[in-house]
Amino acid sequence: MHWFDQGALFFISLLANLFSAFSGGGAGLVQLPALIFLGLPFGIALATHKVASVALGIGATLRHLREETLERRFALFILACGLPGVIFGANVILKIPARTAEFALGCLTLSLGIYSLLKPNLGQASRLLNRHWRGYLVGGGALFFIGILNGSLTSGTGLFVTLWLVRWFGLDYKRAVAYTLVLVGLFWNGVGALTLGWLGNIQWTWLPALLIGSLLGGYLGAHLSIVKGNRWIKRGFEIVTLLIGLKLITG
Repeated sequence: MHWFDQGALFFISLLANLFSAFSGGGAGLVQLPALIFLGLPFGIALATHKVASVALGIGATLRHLREETLERRFALFILACGLPGVIFGANVILKIPARTAEFALGCLTLSLGIYSLLKPNLGQASRLLNRHWRGYLVGGGALFFIGILNGSLTSGTGLFVTLWLVRWFGLDYKRAVAYTLVLVGLFWNGVGALTLGWLGNIQWTWLPALLIGSLLGGYLGAHLSIVKGNRWIKRGFEIVTLLIGLKLITG
């Protein structure tokens, strides 16, 4: 790629991952379509985006670890439930019509934003919910399903994790975003990148600009989410989910 194209990729990646790290997901709304628009086939674009999104997790992790907001056992629970789904989803995505999956995902994502808008106090305060075996069973099953979506279609699946942690387990938005960015951004996306890279191809020459933009965007977005607090994060979450849902539905 020319230097101008690399600069455009860096700028797109920086903005996409900054908003994603602030709201708890959604970098694929901008980054994945941009790669396709610049000429990559869907499968290669998806694998390349997935590798770049790991840098988002690294940048966000560097910032959130300074706050010590993650509970180790709960984090391991999220990983244990989601990672098998990620591997499964990455193995089946190339067999599913992309447009059909994107439309369905768009409808689900749009519903997340509408639900959050209708619940003004959602995620504004942290409280423990469903921390018993039945609650973990249902919660883990949902995380496994979200992991399948994460491994197959990356646009907005982190937002699903964020809202599920808020709604089912009672986390506030600030803490839920921290779990999403560290565990989904770094570990789920890392496993998905390895799986897709093994099954398909990655456009390695495009990665330097994407990785640097994702790393910086992830760190800056995580910093903003920590500084601004739950109400601003909730508004960012709602804006991003509505935009992603409309984008996926309309194509």
